[in-house]
Amino acid sequence: MLARIQTLYLVIAALLACSSSFLPFWHFTAGQTIVLSDFAPFHEAGIIHIVSLYLSSVISPLTAVLSIAAVFLYANRRLQSTLILTLIVLFLVDLLSGLAAAHFTNEWLQSASLPPVDHAPGAGLFVLIPEPLLFWLAMKGIQNDEKIATAYKRL
Repeated sequence: MLARIQTLYLVIAALLACSSSFLPFWHFTAGQTIVLSDFAPFHEAGIIHIVSLYLSSVISPLTAVLSIAAVFLYANRRLQSTLILTLIVLFLVDLLSGLAAAHFTNEWLQSASLPPVDHAPGAGLFVLIPEPLLFWLAMKGIQNDEKIATAYKRL
C-alpha cells in the first residue's frame, strides 16, 4: 500500500485539494481588496455566486477525503480506478464552480463600483491545477500494478 507510487500521487493530490480550501481563489481590487475564497461568499453578488462558492467549499474537502480513501483501496484496483475517475470529475466541478464564483463576483463589482476592477487569480487556483495530472499518474500506476498482477497469475 505505502510502497506504491500511486499512493504518493494520491496523498499529494489530497493535500493540494485540502489546501485549496484555505487559500484565496481570486483577488479583486476595486477601491478595496476583495479576496474570493471558500466559505466566504458575498451575499450581494447573487445566488449563483453563493451556490457555486458553497459547492466549491464542499467539493474541495470531498476530493481530499476520496483521494485518501483511494489509497486504502489498493486490493480492489477496479474500484480504485473508478474512484480516481470520479475524482477527476470532482476536480472539474470544483474548478468550474470556483471560476463561476469569480465571474459573478467580477460582474457584481463592475456593476457596483465606479473605479475599474482589477482581478487576478490567487494561490487557491494554482494549487488546483496539478490535481488532474496527479490523478492521471496514479491511474497509470494502478494500470502497471494490474499488468504485474495478471502476469503473476499466468505463472
